Amino acid sequence: MNLALLRNSLRMRLLAGTLVWIVISILVAGWGLGQLFHQHVEAQFDADLKNHLDQLTAQLILDEQNQAQVRLLPSDPRLNKPLSGLYWQIDRIAAAGAHSVKAVLRSRSLWDETLAVPADAPADGEIHQHRIEGPQGVTLRVVERTVTIDTHSLRLMVAANESLMTGPIADFKGHLWLALGILGMGLTFAASMQVFVGLAPLRSMQDALGRVRHGVAQNMEGTFPNEIMPLVNEFNTVLAQNADVVERARTQAGNLAHALKTPLSVLANAANVPEKRDDDLARLVASQVNTVRKQVDYHLSRAQAAASVQVPGMRTAVEPVIHGLVRVMQRVHADRQLEFVVLPDQANLAFRGEEQDLQEMLGNVIDNASKWARSRIEIQVSDESGKLRVRIDDDGKGIAEAERDHVLKRGVRADEQVPGTGLGLAITADLARMYGGDLVLAKSSLGGLQVSLILPAV
Repeated sequence: MNLALLRNSLRMRLLAGTLVWIVISILVAGWGLGQLFHQHVEAQFDADLKNHLDQLTAQLILDEQNQAQVRLLPSDPRLNKPLSGLYWQIDRIAAAGAHSVKAVLRSRSLWDETLAVPADAPADGEIHQHRIEGPQGVTLRVVERTVTIDTHSLRLMVAANESLMTGPIADFKGHLWLALGILGMGLTFAASMQVFVGLAPLRSMQDALGRVRHGVAQNMEGTFPNEIMPLVNEFNTVLAQNADVVERARTQAGNLAHALKTPLSVLANAANVPEKRDDDLARLVASQVNTVRKQVDYHLSRAQAAASVQVPGMRTAVEPVIHGLVRVMQRVHADRQLEFVVLPDQANLAFRGEEQDLQEMLGNVIDNASKWARSRIEIQVSDESGKLRVRIDDDGKGIAEAERDHVLKRGVRADEQVPGTGLGLAITADLARMYGGDLVLAKSSLGGLQVSLILPAV
């Protein structure tokens, strides 16, 4: 697993941690259950051997010739089946100086074989265990005891093939690991679903934030778990506070502009007194007042736009703004009888920004077109690669290509005979760039100037 992915992904962290614990738990459980079963089967196996040994001991007697005899043979049918894997044998232990005799009695299952048990001398009644190689080379597990009857010592032993014990253990462990593997896969799937389902609200939060960022909503909306809801509420509170700060900044900027414009108007009126119009001082005051007004308007617009750009959740429908501005321009320029044509556009196009800024940008461009147009102005809105493009064409005399960049500078006017401050297009270009857009001038198909306002779309 990529460590960078593990560090950077909460989902992978949770999933990896859960999987590690699942693997560890399954390994420990498998080993523990295997050991418990092994011990149980081994104890049961030894108990069966001891039970057979006890039965053999109980039926052991000496006949009149002091020969060992078993009155009643053990009932397990395997003891009568040749080389079945279960055997018993009785050896005579000779007194000091004599030779011991092997297999004075033995089970039919031994056939013509004998158990080669290492020499041993357990105390009377004591049980010893051995592992030996038996018939057909198999490993046998042996239990033995020494019994003394009338000074005659006999060695009794019962043996069984260890595969009778190890076989079930191996089968159990195989089935156990298979079951634990299936359980592990089920737990892994469940953990994965738990992680994905548990983190789904974060995806919902991301979508809600995306809607706010793209201007579709002004607040995070939706149903979230109780653990996440406080975060959502705090974020909505921050959005509301941010919007309030922006609104207060706009109000203060407007108040400042009003406070400056009022004394400027007084100075302008004083300079325009008929008897002082030819006075050098009056002309100087009037010129400076006009310059200050331009600067106030320009920087006020920039400040308001800069504040709006920082506010998420802004969304302004374009079509109503355009139609509203067209109605205003028709009244302002009613004496020129201009024809305003709003070409069909794509429905539901919206600007990701504040309505007042959109009105100012479009108002400046349409007003400029109205001043220069001869009779017709066309307006069209389109969506181009996720960007909003508003094209305003007029049938005026246009602007030469070499002069187009020049007229976007502050205070530059294409024709001094046309009323204006020379700030309209410059302010519009600055506002558009603040929103990540642009203002592009080109030759219009109507013969005049084409102004394309490119803005972020929702």
